[in-house]
Amino acid sequence: MAFITVNNNEGIESALRRFKRKVMTEEIIKDLKKHAHFIPPGQKAKLKSAMARKRNKKRNRMMRSQNTTTAPTNVPKD
Repeated sequence: MAFITVNNNEGIESALRRFKRKVMTEEIIKDLKKHAHFIPPGQKAKLKSAMARKRNKKRNRMMRSQNTTTAPTNVPKD
């Protein structure tokens, strides 16, 4: 749980900014979203492998585009 103390001369905007920063560093929102609903273990494994496939596909696509942009093109001149 994120707690902050508001100083006497501190405005509400700066206190709210500090609170938001603290919540982000403690990853409270991320944890809340993770535990928002129950996912059975079998479905969790399928989701994990699907995310891995998606990640690998994206990585391969990026590597392919880097290789094609750096390679010289052999286009015949007219």
